Amino acid sequence: MSRPQATQTTQTTRKKRANGVESRQRILDATVEIAGERGYEGTSIAAVSAKCGLPASSIYWHFKDKDDLIAAVIERSFETWLAAVELPGEETGTPLERVTVMAANVARSLVDAPDFLRLGLMLALERRPTEPRGRTVFLQVRGIATRKIAEVTGTVFPELDEDAVRTLTTYAVAGADGLFVHREIHGDAVDLVALFELHAQVVCDAAGRLAAGSEG
Repeated sequence: MSRPQATQTTQTTRKKRANGVESRQRILDATVEIAGERGYEGTSIAAVSAKCGLPASSIYWHFKDKDDLIAAVIERSFETWLAAVELPGEETGTPLERVTVMAANVARSLVDAPDFLRLGLMLALERRPTEPRGRTVFLQVRGIATRKIAEVTGTVFPELDEDAVRTLTTYAVAGADGLFVHREIHGDAVDLVALFELHAQVVCDAAGRLAAGSEG
């Protein structure tokens, strides 16, 4: 094969790959919109096809079925969320200030990328004879998020023992879930960042109580 032909083949391959990535993103974006409006049961390949403007065959080329599609939405949204959640360094201030900054980052990321938690909670609260892959994926990524928060808790509050870290992490995650659901019910009028900052203060207070209890 001559060099011009090889170059043309490479360019064609790259173009096809780029088109494939773009199509996949269009499909996922359409799924997010539909699932957000109709939930898991109301989401269908036909509805996604109509929303994104791609034939069903294109969707099935990327995803095995609806469940595989929902799982991919959760994974993509979780990756976006995880990238946005970082604990400020020790030089940024007190434990309260550091946790408050992180809580605000978490809240903003949930406003920007709520799909993994929104869809995941829907699936987690439902029971079916055959567990959807989306639910399995959500529980897996939720486990990753919980471990990350536990690591942060242990770093910010080194005086806490393992049991106290586990208790505080459970409390922090459950409270965050509740605030997120509250915003889902009441809409954009709810200032999720402000509520998460308040939640951070309560968590820090609880950490102090747990530390004092263990010393007693």
